[in-house]
Amino acid sequence: MRRLLAILLPGLLLLTACGGPTAEPEPTSMSAGETAKFDSLKLTDNGDKKAPGVEFTKPLEVSEPTVKVITEGSGETVKANQVANISVLALNGTDGSTLEDTFPNEPEALELNEELKTGSEVIYNAFVGAKVGSSLALAVPGQAAAAGGEAQPTQLLVIKVISAEDVAPVLEKPEGEAVTPPPGLPKVTENGEGIPEINVEGVAAPTELVSQDLIKGNGATVKETDTLTVNYVGVTLAGGTKFDSSFDRGEPASFPLTGVIKGWTQGLAGKTVGSRVLLVIPKDLAYGDAGQGEAKGDLVFVVDILGAK
Repeated sequence: MRRLLAILLPGLLLLTACGGPTAEPEPTSMSAGETAKFDSLKLTDNGDKKAPGVEFTKPLEVSEPTVKVITEGSGETVKANQVANISVLALNGTDGSTLEDTFPNEPEALELNEELKTGSEVIYNAFVGAKVGSSLALAVPGQAAAAGGEAQPTQLLVIKVISAEDVAPVLEKPEGEAVTPPPGLPKVTENGEGIPEINVEGVAAPTELVSQDLIKGNGATVKETDTLTVNYVGVTLAGGTKFDSSFDRGEPASFPLTGVIKGWTQGLAGKTVGSRVLLVIPKDLAYGDAGQGEAKGDLVFVVDILGAK
């Protein structure tokens, strides 16, 4: 949901100040702000993967963040703590020009959790209680010109709820079917506490990335754009020196898969939640010739994929 956040973040921060009442267990979507400004707004459905046609009286200007369901869907009601999968069309409120259109892409995930509720109760309350298939309008006030800059007009965001789903719980440990790896790879055992230990003795330097399931999980398939929750241990292939371990820190790590070394991004995308994965990573897909701290040369990791979103 990184593209979405780039669009919504200024509005989300502003919306915090005008939050509505706390959502009930089974609420209806709650409007907020100057909703009469949306009276002229009309949407025309252009089909799947296409942004709707949008008509409204221009210029659209609001002095406070404003949100409302414009067309109600016929699907299930979106509930608290679910993930709403959404598409967004962002328009310039002055002339209606397109600023951003995510409709042709895969829907983006908006987790309706306590973090969102605390940061922007109005956004939270607008989505929780809406029905799948609904289109919401969000108007974000313009900003006066800063020194040397230009004034920013009101932005109009048309947001369609494509689907909603429950959030899969984060696992405590790998869950799935054990896989026997081929010969020639580092050997992985467990100590008495279930923590993986890696033996690299006699293992040749890799000519390409190796990504081998040791346990094949039964959960969702990891996408390159996901944020993962994992436990892991990493050692150097030359000598087997351990340089990092979330197990030693006593808690899993969470990170966007696009924000790590290429060997992790390429090696974990396509795997499944619940898996334990052995990665043997050539140095050019790790930290290169310079290395990073003790993580030098070819590297070996065992990664337990406990969650993805």
